[in-house]
Amino acid sequence: MASQKLTYPISRTASWIGGVALLLIAILAGAGYFGALAPLITNGDATKTAAGIAESGAQFRLGVLCMVLAAILDVIVAAVLLAMLEPVNRILSTTAAWFRIAYSAVFLVAITQLAIVPTLLGDPQSAMNAIESYNIIWQTGLILFAIHLFLVGYLGFRSEFMPKVLAALIAIAGIGYLVDGIGTILVADYTPTVSTFTFIGEVALIGWLIWKGSRKRATTNAA
Repeated sequence: MASQKLTYPISRTASWIGGVALLLIAILAGAGYFGALAPLITNGDATKTAAGIAESGAQFRLGVLCMVLAAILDVIVAAVLLAMLEPVNRILSTTAAWFRIAYSAVFLVAITQLAIVPTLLGDPQSAMNAIESYNIIWQTGLILFAIHLFLVGYLGFRSEFMPKVLAALIAIAGIGYLVDGIGTILVADYTPTVSTFTFIGEVALIGWLIWKGSRKRATTNAA
């Protein structure tokens, strides 16, 4: 009797949603921080930073909003990856999803430090301290994100539907974030650098999910 094997465990719609959500996270986080916030922040100069934010308050708040939306989208991505990887190992895939959700929660906590900055502009040093608190909380939270990526990479490598190279790149991206997260805790004034070289796995995952979502709906093949 012929057995049936699922070639891809989720619908093309779910795959497309996951890929687009990841793409939006990259756009929103990049535009929010590097496009809107970073130009207003002068490291080591609290007075100049407070003056810049005061002059461009709407830009600062818009940047914060973009980052909040990115954190919310992380939950959607966690759900899509759970649905995709659950057939490989239910316990590990669920664990991976919860690590991403936990990272999203920590990220939101970090963002609240930025949200209160406009209320602290009368005391420039307090405003700068809030910005620095955001950086520390977010960078520490990268440890949770790193574990999520490593588990996704491991499960993808064990699966029959994700390319091995892609799975390895995702795991390597996780290792990069893990190094940066631990570095933030152990090294004073640490600047995340490793993940800027290992993030390619995340980009590849975006492309793969969108590509999967654009193909014909997953079907079963006779094994």
